[in-house]
Amino acid sequence: MSSNRSIRRIALCGNPNSGKSSLFNALTGLEQKISNIPGTTIELKRGRYKSKKHSYEIIDTPGTYSIDPKSEDEKIALKIFEPDHPDYPELIVYVADASNIKRHLFFFSQLAQRGIPMMLVLNLLDISEAKGVQIDTERLQNELGIPVVATNARKKEGIAELQSIIDGKAFTSHYTFYDNTSEVEEVVQRYSNIDKLVDKTVSIQSKRELLTQKLDPILTHPILGYAIFLGILFIIFQSVFRLSEYPMGLIESGFDVLGNSVRSVLPDNWIEGLLVDGLIAGLSGVIIFIPQIAILFFFIGILEDTGYMARVSFIMDRMLRGLGLSGKSVVPLVSGVACAIPAIMATRTIGNWKDRIITILVTPLMSCSARLPVYTLLIAIAVPETSVWGVFSVQGLLLLAMYVLGTLASLVAALVFKWILNFDGNRFYIMEMPIFHPPRWKSIGLTVLNKSKSFVFEAGKVILLISLVLWFMASYGPGEESTFEQTGQIEQSYAGKFGKSIEPAIKPLGYNWKIGIALITSFAAREVFVGTMATIYSIDSDEPDFDLRNTMLAEVDPLSGNKVYSLATVLSLMVFYAFAMQCMSTLAVVYKETRTWKWPAIQFVYMTALAYVASWITYVLAS
Repeated sequence: MSSNRSIRRIALCGNPNSGKSSLFNALTGLEQKISNIPGTTIELKRGRYKSKKHSYEIIDTPGTYSIDPKSEDEKIALKIFEPDHPDYPELIVYVADASNIKRHLFFFSQLAQRGIPMMLVLNLLDISEAKGVQIDTERLQNELGIPVVATNARKKEGIAELQSIIDGKAFTSHYTFYDNTSEVEEVVQRYSNIDKLVDKTVSIQSKRELLTQKLDPILTHPILGYAIFLGILFIIFQSVFRLSEYPMGLIESGFDVLGNSVRSVLPDNWIEGLLVDGLIAGLSGVIIFIPQIAILFFFIGILEDTGYMARVSFIMDRMLRGLGLSGKSVVPLVSGVACAIPAIMATRTIGNWKDRIITILVTPLMSCSARLPVYTLLIAIAVPETSVWGVFSVQGLLLLAMYVLGTLASLVAALVFKWILNFDGNRFYIMEMPIFHPPRWKSIGLTVLNKSKSFVFEAGKVILLISLVLWFMASYGPGEESTFEQTGQIEQSYAGKFGKSIEPAIKPLGYNWKIGIALITSFAAREVFVGTMATIYSIDSDEPDFDLRNTMLAEVDPLSGNKVYSLATVLSLMVFYAFAMQCMSTLAVVYKETRTWKWPAIQFVYMTALAYVASWITYVLAS
């Protein structure tokens, strides 16, 4: 088949870890999130670029190994090659790892028979050169009858040549590997022809030992591997507290100055209360945690970009298989530390239905970044800024413990669901280990910026909206001459009366009515807890320099005379937030992925029950 049409829509295809997303970024400049973990591209990503002649739409498809789909992400990747699909491409740019071309050519040979013009990109040149792999691209091009371009997309080498070829003309492929035989014979014949092609075009020269080959025996060791991973987590969570202290203090002081400035120029009326106790208090509850979120994602970005997280996936697979999870469950679980929503979407790489359901049900137990503001506020209340041996922050140790708790809870829950769902045996997990790379600081910086912006503009608008509603509910009470308006006591406001009505249900956990209000509002998003507390306590405080942590720390129960936020109460509250399903967006994604409300309902009920029971036990034991 030949074509004289101008190429407008281009599909990037290839195996996982071939560098498709890096090439996508190099072509479009979108700097999409790239991870060295197979299965991280689970939807069609789109971008555009313009040449002197045309505008092109680039579609980055999920990495796959064959045209026979085994999972949801592979189905997504292959649907666009159906002629009636709205995204049917005019050109396939097939991206292959130049250092492992034999394996990558199998999927290529299958796509070549779809009748769509193709070109082959030999990517990751730096790795192939380090391995001593040399490819005669001119002969390979002649053998295939299609353009072949060598690139290093991470460094944008060869991109200009690639764009020039795309812009020059349309292409076709006559590449045929087999006649319609049985499936087994087809595979054998394909690889036989691939072997002949590789023998003609690829040679191995003297090669040096790669850093990857030196590090992998250590990082994937059955004992050392886990110890190193825990050590890295220890450093990360120590840094979250240590490195964020100064910028958080500056932000807190800035909002104090802003609030006092507004109070000084406005009369003492509802407008002043709305701005200071509603808007400014709500904003401070969002922005003050940006340094900690940025630091967390900075370290996660380094681990992913270098290829280390793939090693974590590998060593955790040994444990997960015994718990009824597929090895492919590792990617969603690890991703859940950032956010449960993309993590649940990443379960599309899991072909077995039961494996996928179990993974979906337990992934939200992994402590996501939305819990970070809650943990850090409560830890700052419960634990003084002390160190162990003068070096290690006790606050950082407790934060690490919360993440370990979430991980253990997800594994135990998986084991329980394995029994309940009558799991039908283990699955084998075949994973390609990416070569170690130095981190791309620009990409990591953009990731940190995007995650921080996402927190401010997505979670922030929810927090701000709820803060404003809470300001009204906490500032006014029922009746024309309400008791609240006469006494100024927040207990008599709408919010106070609502909180008092649910207090009996949460009192066994050590919570008062103010905490009860925060628990309810947090079902919109966990981060709302901080904004809710900031709004309630700012209204109830007469201090000109309002400080949420110190105000909560100093609060005393008027009946017992005891501290409201005792160690037992704070630990109980942290455990509740570790286990409770307090994210409406996650429930919506579970519904979308499972196409039924059955599984979101089960997830909500079991996580809420687990949170209540575990929090009660924690409070009783710690009291």
